[in-house]
Amino acid sequence: MSQNQFEIIKRIDDNGKEYWSSRELSKALEYSDYRNFLGVIEKAKTACENSGEVIHNHFVEADEMVKIGSGAEKPVETVYLSRYACYLIVQNSDPTKVVVAKGQTYFAIQTRRQEKADNLIEDNKRVFLREEMKKHNKSLSQAASMAGVGNYAIFQNYGYKGLYGGLTMQNIHKRKNLKKSQQILDHMGSEELAANLFRATQADAKIRRENIRGETSANLAHFEVGQKVRNTISSLGGTMPEDLPTPDGVSKAKTRIKKSDKVKKLNNSDNS
Repeated sequence: MSQNQFEIIKRIDDNGKEYWSSRELSKALEYSDYRNFLGVIEKAKTACENSGEVIHNHFVEADEMVKIGSGAEKPVETVYLSRYACYLIVQNSDPTKVVVAKGQTYFAIQTRRQEKADNLIEDNKRVFLREEMKKHNKSLSQAASMAGVGNYAIFQNYGYKGLYGGLTMQNIHKRKNLKKSQQILDHMGSEELAANLFRATQADAKIRRENIRGETSANLAHFEVGQKVRNTISSLGGTMPEDLPTPDGVSKAKTRIKKSDKVKKLNNSDNS
């Protein structure tokens, strides 16, 4: 069986998301008895959980109608699998089968391609949100100045302490293991940047809306907004901002985007 066969049995759901049926994948991997393949699926689920992924995001139990003759159909249990789930399955399948080796190659390549695509999406989000932070920090600085804030660094720290459970800008910088010349906002992922953007925009709006005056009142307002954003993240079951991973600098994200754009242009010109 060629690697393209794994592409042939790929399905696309109503949202345009790809998936595979465990029934079809078992046949592609030459398992004559589906019950034996179930053991491989269980091993893959364990590997999925050990990697920190949520199992039901990649393995979805379902009933599928199959023909049994004379046009009749009956429901059979199956599992709908993500590409990552398929990758884990072929990693746990019989390595002596040639088709398994081909499957490992196919899903490894496809998974890597998806990772690159996902990383590029994240890079674009980061670059956009970082630019938004620059704009809204200017507006927040103006609002703070109008309120009578004399020390903007202290004012900013009140917002960070609210959002980061008491951590100051300096604490966050140290936690991210950054150099003195590196800015914490340049080393935040899109999720962390979005939380900070919400903090900045809402603090700005609160100060202007409530016509807050006085440095102490402005600092307290910024802290309260940061704390409410943190509480919202907690109530949604999200990861606290200080526990989110620290990516490389946003300048590197910009470089990757430019390289990707150049590759796209070259490919388009070759196809024209």
